Amino acid sequence: MQIRMINGKHFRQALDKFFMSPVSGNARVQIQLPNGQMMDIKEINLLENRLVGDSETHRLVLVAEPERATMNKIIGKL
Repeated sequence: MQIRMINGKHFRQALDKFFMSPVSGNARVQIQLPNGQMMDIKEINLLENRLVGDSETHRLVLVAEPERATMNKIIGKL
């Protein structure tokens, strides 16, 4: 089983690609849980780990909360 994670550099590259489109600037930011539930992102934090080693000394954490207003059905992936 392969565990795949993205790091801050890849996260930024993906965001840069999304923001090439003007509609991304006003898009709602959510996270989809494994059970399909959608959550709103309410804050992003940069946290320091107490782990020894230079590969994972920090982490970006997206803090989620239940949707404030339910969105309509998704009709496509752009």
